[in-house]
Amino acid sequence: MRTPVVLSLVGIAFLGLPVVAPAYYVTLMLPFMAYGVVLLGLNLLFGYTGLVSFGHALFIGIGAYTGAVLTTHLGVRHMELILPAAALAAAVVAAPVGALCVRYVKIYFGMLTLAFGMVFYTFLLKFYKLTGGDEGMRMLRPYLLGSEWTGYSKTAYLIGPYYYFSLAVLVLATLLMWRIIGSPFGLCLKTIRDNPLKAESLGVSVPRYRWYAFMISAVYAAVGGALLATPTGNVDPTLAYWTHSGNIVFMVLLGGFGSFFGPLLGAFAFIFLQDTVMSVFPYWRLIFGAVLAFIVIFAPGGLMGLFARRRRPVEVSRA
Repeated sequence: MRTPVVLSLVGIAFLGLPVVAPAYYVTLMLPFMAYGVVLLGLNLLFGYTGLVSFGHALFIGIGAYTGAVLTTHLGVRHMELILPAAALAAAVVAAPVGALCVRYVKIYFGMLTLAFGMVFYTFLLKFYKLTGGDEGMRMLRPYLLGSEWTGYSKTAYLIGPYYYFSLAVLVLATLLMWRIIGSPFGLCLKTIRDNPLKAESLGVSVPRYRWYAFMISAVYAAVGGALLATPTGNVDPTLAYWTHSGNIVFMVLLGGFGSFFGPLLGAFAFIFLQDTVMSVFPYWRLIFGAVLAFIVIFAPGGLMGLFARRRRPVEVSRA
């Protein structure tokens, strides 16, 4: 089945889900869409530039706290203003952090991003008067498209207007990332990932392009973080903790970082697998550890890699 047909069917399923599915499963789609935006950006850095960040929860936290501060303390309730503000805040922080981190590669890059993430986590935890410490900060219900949606209960708001708003943001983020990957800029990133010395010899400034990729991925993470805060109604320092960064790297590996849609599939599988395993097995992290070990050993291409393997024999037989 060709990709456009699959995407059309998925799109129809997403549009009709709030009508046919129980509210509980619709609410599970909200973190999927938020993480989907985050992972599109992370995969630009990981899958297309070859840099693994272990501190990307830093930017998720910035996006979530920006939304909380705006709605709770500054009276800005319009989501159309909160998302750009979150992106701008992430860009301001990512500019100096990225300028330093992209000078290093492999484990050194990962450790530096982890260090900055833990610095921000400690700031959120210790500066109680500013951030609310471990209690966090409230995220008031944002307005969507200029409307307060006052006639809607919290659940009706989340599975109705907010669901479709998040879906629209995810679609726009996907289309924009698709254009970025297919542009000359995206081709330069792939060249840097595969052979940075050759890229330098061709006149591509490797540090500058890596910095651009870092900035874009940070902006995506912040937008996803702002989307993630609304369903819970509260933000706390765990959003910036290193285990959260580990979770999003796990999602990318689960779906497959070599594919454009792999991280989205990974986010979907992670959220529903986590929900299922947690409901029947208290030691759910043990199961997830085993799944991660299986993927690394037997399916390094993730779930998308498994699908590709199943499709190849059919294509060969047709040939």
